[in-house]
Order: sequence, then C-alpha cells, then structure tokens
Amino acid sequence: MLPDISFANPAAPKKGVAVVFADEKLKLGPVAGEYLAGADGLLEKAAKAASFKGKANAILDLIAPAGLSCDRLIVIGLGKPGELGESEWMKLGGVAMGAIKSTKATAATVLLELPDAGLAPEMATSFAAGAKLRAYTFDKYKSKKTNDDENGEPTSPVKLAIGVENARDARKLWTAGDGVTDGVILARDLVNEPANVLDTVEFAKRAKALEALGVEVEILEEKDMKKLKMNALLGVAQGSVKPPKLVIMKWNGGKKNDKPIAFIGKGVVFDTGGISIKPAGGMEDMKGDMGGAAAVTGLMHALAARKAKANVIGVIGLVENMPDANAQRPGDIVTAMSGATIEIINTDAEGRLVLADALWYTQDRFKPRFMINLATLTGAIIVALGNHHAGIFSNDDELAENLAKAGKATEENVWRLPLSKDYDKLIDTPNADMKNTGGRAAGSITAAQFLQRFVNDVPWVHIDVAGTAMGSPKTEISKGWASGFGVRLLDRLVAENYEGK
Repeated sequence: MLPDISFANPAAPKKGVAVVFADEKLKLGPVAGEYLAGADGLLEKAAKAASFKGKANAILDLIAPAGLSCDRLIVIGLGKPGELGESEWMKLGGVAMGAIKSTKATAATVLLELPDAGLAPEMATSFAAGAKLRAYTFDKYKSKKTNDDENGEPTSPVKLAIGVENARDARKLWTAGDGVTDGVILARDLVNEPANVLDTVEFAKRAKALEALGVEVEILEEKDMKKLKMNALLGVAQGSVKPPKLVIMKWNGGKKNDKPIAFIGKGVVFDTGGISIKPAGGMEDMKGDMGGAAAVTGLMHALAARKAKANVIGVIGLVENMPDANAQRPGDIVTAMSGATIEIINTDAEGRLVLADALWYTQDRFKPRFMINLATLTGAIIVALGNHHAGIFSNDDELAENLAKAGKATEENVWRLPLSKDYDKLIDTPNADMKNTGGRAAGSITAAQFLQRFVNDVPWVHIDVAGTAMGSPKTEISKGWASGFGVRLLDRLVAENYEGK
C-alpha cells in the first residue's frame, strides 16, 4: 500500500484530489495561485471560516470546491517558507500523505511550490520520502474485504503525482532517496513481524535477499561459530530450538583497498529473559528486540540501493533467548571469542553477550576503519532519555560528533553518555574476567563498558535504541509501532563523512 510516486512539472489538476501550499499570508505558489484565481475568493472565505492561518503543517480540507475542476482541495500551511529545510519538507510530505489517506482517494496531484521562490529538487525528494514513510502501515496479517479493508480503506496504492520545478532533477535524486526510504521500511517490517514468523532462519533469509542489490551475504551457522569459539553468543541461543546465525553483509562500493566501515546489530528475535524471565506484562514487545539488527539490514539495503561509494560491512547476530531446560543459568561462566571469561549474573542481559562476539569477530576479521553497533540493549536508556533520543557511547570523539551531526540533520537524534574506568569497575567480578551486568545503577553505561572490552581499540560507537526503535512517539512520518530508527541516521553519516574518502 505504499504510494506510487512520480514527478512532473507543475500543472493545474483536472480532477481528483489536489494539494497546494500556502504561507502565513495565504499566498500560494504561481501555478496554484493561477488555478485558484477563478474560484472567487474561495481560499480566503474557507480559511476565515476554519480559522486557517497557514501555520506550518496546518490543514484546510475543502470538498467539491466551487469553481475548481478537482473533487477535493487540500491546502497545507507552510508557515514561514524561509525556515523550511530538509526535515520540514519531509514532515510536510507526511502531513500531505496523512490528509490524502483520510480522503480514501487512489490518486492525488501535489503542486509543490513556494510563493516567491523556486524549490530545490532535494526538498522535493525529502517531501516524497516523508509521504512514503507516512503511508507505511503494517497490516499484512489483517483480513481484507474484496475491495476495501475492514476499516473501509482502499486496497490499491495511491498514485501521487508531485508537480515541482526541475522535475527531471528531482526524479534522478529520488532514485537514491527512495532506496533509503525502502531501507527504513525494511527495518520497520522486520521489527513489526511476530517472532513465530521472523525467527533466526527467516531473518537470515531476508538479509540474504539483499544479494539482489549487489550485497555479498555470508551466513555462519552454529557449527561455524563453535569453531570460532563464540561461546558468549552461543550461550544465549542454547535454550531455543531456533538455531543461532551470524549474518555478514558486504557492500563493496568504494576503492578496492579502502578499509571498510562496519555496522553491527543485536538480533534477538525474541527475548523472554531466559531463566531470568521477564514479567508477562509487555513481553509481547520483545519481538522487537532485534531492532538493532533490523536497522543494520535496512542500512545495507539503503547503501546498496543508492550505490554508495564506500566499502561497508554489516554484521548481525541472530538468536532467540528462551527458558528451556538447556538454557544458560545465572552463575554460569562462558568464554567469549576474544578469550575473555564472563560470569552470567542475569540471563536477561543477553544482547551484550551476542554483541561481544559479533564485535570481536568484526574487528578481528575485517580490520574496519570504525565500528558502530546498534542494540535495543537496556531499559535504563529509556529512564535516562525517554523515547526521543538514542543514547550513544564512544571511544572516539570525532566519530561521536559526526554521528550527532547526522542525528540533527535527520532528526534521528542521539545523546552521548559517559564511559570511564569508574563505571568499568562495576562489571568486575572475582569469579571471571567480567560479569554481564553491573546492576540497576548506570545500567546503560555499564552495558556500554562491557561492549567496549571487545572493540580492541578500534574507533567505536554503541547506540542504544531501546527507546527509539519501537514504541517511540508518533511523528508526521512514523505512525506505527516500529520506527526504522537508525537507517536514515547512519546513511547520512556515511554520505556526509566517509563516502569516497
């Protein structure tokens, strides 16, 4: 049900739904202004009656507008056009698609214009991306009626014709922009899928499908990981009938001898907590405990789809954490691939065990320029930051700063928290080299301190997306449970800092 988006030069719509934009003085773009000129003050009268003042993202919806050929006119406020940037245009795309969806129309014409200036094609593609992301709904398991679904929504995609200056340039840019949008949607789909469908085998299969875009995909099975002595990861998986897998995705878009950059994702397809079982309330949300792996997979799709000029490695550790008779116990001691020993204090602190081996494997095999891992790792990060920022931890100031700038540009915001030897002491234990949790105090920080022991001085960032990958606040471009957080953030990081360099 994603929209069929096309670009053309602005032209007055002859029928269907028309979308135009007005500033705070109710001034329209040139084509829209000419189109409404013969409507005898329609906009002014309707705006007065509805108290519409052209504020940013405000909507004025007119059915069967007198004097116009269209069946419905939707006017969206621009606010102050000079303040509109990439994020604002993306939000406007979401607002427009929300209004169009409410009409249940199957086609709409958008006159994407500014009142007194031309619109850069980059902004047009941001608008299109926002519209497509807003259109996303995860409804594949809902029964449908013959023509409409149970809510009366049409079952055919909306044809969205965007009229914009330099339509040819916008069309070219959209090829890359749409690849990134599809990466976000892939990540959303993966997080939304129930665990009885998206188990470790199915997840690996969907990652393997990226080969169609030119990504090289390699899958390590349990026997391969045993040979590599990945006992931290394998210990999490041993209580499940679902086999563990380590998926390695390679995109070779840079120069042959350039060092790769690496992204690693936690992929716990369902997390009961294991023997340290979670409370029943809300446990259904643990189907999304693979949000980090979903983001890495979506990112690899985005980079390959837009032919990124970089060598990129994506690694995801896929396990299921179940309380079987063979499950790992509190008090067990495992030896990670690095050779370090870990005392298991709480089997619900499992994601860091998966990442420990995945991080060590990545730095050891690929010698990357840097590593960034994503994980729905701790509830503590939600206590600290809520659902509006992901927490980041890093051993490299430049990398962390570049990531923060990418967060501001995409509004997938991050906030850096500290690492220090004092926090590191909280995961010391007399029984092994470390324990897998330092308790409730500074819980997200001690989790990051644990991970840092497996990066071996490679520049690294840990992103805790527990509050942003799922159940995050609804926005103009995300109305579902899974947000796809991290794909646009990391794509921007690569594009602006590491591509072709």
